[in-house]
Parts: sequence; C-alpha cells; structure tokens
Amino acid sequence: MRLYDGGRAPNPRRVRIFFAEKGVPLPELVPVDIAKKEHRTPEFTRINPSQRLPVLVLEDGTALAETMAICRYVEGMHPTPALFGDGPKDVALIEMWNRRIELGLFSSVAAVFRHSHPSMAELEDQVPEWAEANREMIDDHLMLLDLQLAGNRFVCGDELSVADITAGIAIDFMKPSRIPLPEDFANVRRWHGELSARPSWKA
Repeated sequence: MRLYDGGRAPNPRRVRIFFAEKGVPLPELVPVDIAKKEHRTPEFTRINPSQRLPVLVLEDGTALAETMAICRYVEGMHPTPALFGDGPKDVALIEMWNRRIELGLFSSVAAVFRHSHPSMAELEDQVPEWAEANREMIDDHLMLLDLQLAGNRFVCGDELSVADITAGIAIDFMKPSRIPLPEDFANVRRWHGELSARPSWKA
C-alpha cells in the first residue's frame, strides 16, 4: 500500500493519527507538496481526479481518496481498538458526533483558512465574506462540543473515537487559521490538552 500524504494539512493528519491510534504502521508514504500544487499535476490527478489528499492506494491499485473512507478501511482490516464504535448504539453515537463536528467546527475552521489565509491565495478563489461568515459560527460549534465534553472524558464517552480525532484536528487548525480558542470553553481545553499529549498526536 501507498499513502499519498499532504504533511501538516488537516485531513492527512487525521489519517496518520488514526493509523497511530490503531497501532498500525503507516504504509509507504508518498509526500505531495500542496504549496507547490503537486496535487494538481496530471500524474496525481490520474490517482485522484478530485485532486485532494490523502489517498490510500491498495495493493490491487484501488485508490481510496476520502479521509473517512480510508479510516473505515483501516478499521475493517484492524477492528480493535474500535474507533468507529462497538455495538449499534456506540457506532451510531460516534457517527452522529463525527458528522456534527465535520460539518460544523471542522468545516468552518477550514473555510476561514481557505478563504482568508494569504498562503491560500494562489490555491483558492478566496471569498473573504465566506471566511467571516464561518468565523462567526465557530463559537456556536465550540459551545456544542464543550457541552458534550462537560460529562465525558472524550467526545462519546470514556474511550477515544474517530470523533475525537476530527474535533482535535479542527482545534489544532484554529491556530494557523488565526482563530483564538476562548478561555470560556474549559471542557474543550481540558480534553484538547489530553489529546495533544497522546503519542499519536505527533504523527
């Protein structure tokens, strides 16, 4: 297998952390420099026509090109620890929270970065108004997460799940997006500090 990797970009990091939490060695890494637009070359476009990272290419040549699809594949091959849940209720709760976070906090932070950061000017048709609209929604997304973490060690209970990885990466991505994390969200800060101390977070 080969993993086409985008370095510190959020989605490649999600996949690398997922592998680390599984205790599964990373496959052969193929670095793709987003800043140099290597993801838009004809060679890479043949692998993933959507020109996004990461991409996991299996031994039979199948290219899995979405973060959650890659994580689902790894979970299927290595079921424990069950980062997508164990049992119908657990699986459903983790799916619910991962989707809420991905479509809420994660997407809003990404929109701010993509549409306001100077480094993205050559990669995106930036719409500053869209960045500001998303910036205004971030506290609401953080409040929802903070309330959930008030009664839980991790997002969905006592065990780390893929929802924690998605949320933790979103919080990390706030820094390069120039979005401060308000002091008010004490539960988010406590949880994020614990996540950041895990060996997987260095992946």
